[in-house]
Amino acid sequence: MWRIVPEDVAIPFVAWRKAAFALSALLILAALASFALRGLNLGIDFTGGTLIELRFEQAPQLAKLREILQKEGFAGAVIQEFGAPTEILIRVPNLAGEKSSEIGARVLAAVKKMDARAEMRRVEYVGPQVGRELARAGIKAIVIALVAILVYVAFRFELRFALAAIAALVHDTIITVGAFSWTQMEVSLPVVAAVLTVIGYSLNDTIVVFDRIRERFADNRKRKEPLPEAEIANLAINETLSRTLITSLTTLFVVLALFFLGGQVIHGFAFALLVGIVIGTYSSIFVATPLMLALAGKLKLTDEGAEKELEAQP
Repeated sequence: MWRIVPEDVAIPFVAWRKAAFALSALLILAALASFALRGLNLGIDFTGGTLIELRFEQAPQLAKLREILQKEGFAGAVIQEFGAPTEILIRVPNLAGEKSSEIGARVLAAVKKMDARAEMRRVEYVGPQVGRELARAGIKAIVIALVAILVYVAFRFELRFALAAIAALVHDTIITVGAFSWTQMEVSLPVVAAVLTVIGYSLNDTIVVFDRIRERFADNRKRKEPLPEAEIANLAINETLSRTLITSLTTLFVVLALFFLGGQVIHGFAFALLVGIVIGTYSSIFVATPLMLALAGKLKLTDEGAEKELEAQP
């Protein structure tokens, strides 16, 4: 098997845990502070707006249509195909003092500059109540996913592995969503889907490391003089490092292409994946494993100058 790092690499990841924990704490505090001070830029899916269905004579160029709407004051409009290529669904944020019918008329007048035969099929107002229900559903989906993961990992491994995995996933979720608060990028339903994808991706990476740690722990118990758990865990991280980096870089290249070339519609989705992959890879190495060891009180075995204490351990 081709490796991206040498087979005999011995990077002391666990020994760097204090710096990693400090960095994670800083990012989480920055995210929480941004939530409190700036909040999230919620999209039409959550705040409500006007839905406008249009039919064109020929399939329009979405980039040109988006440019026309921006010039008319609809910078936050979301444009997507709806059924046939000639049918377009436009979602426009609520504008103060304007009714949905007035907004629809303005949009139709703007798109007629592109296609004089364009016609409006329907105009609907979507209130913020729907957005609140979608927000609750999104949070509920994330919580259910985390609880299911906790039960599965606790059953498959040990409780300390499950708690560490959940803590790492919460860490990834807060920082990923915090990135949207920092940048004020719009949060839409595809972004919620991306956050759930990040949870699954990060967990998969963490489970690969945990599975190797469990194998090494089993082998270590058979030794006449077992090695400290921290040393075994560090060995397992190094052994899976090549696989972790290959998987992350391969996925990252695809997401970068989506982010820069995928267009505005999936920009937020790609951004969430981009941040999540980087943070998820980091947490599977520097957060999940040290937390698992900390829950068992084993981290002190890797501190420098602790040889005597190490020998005294059973």
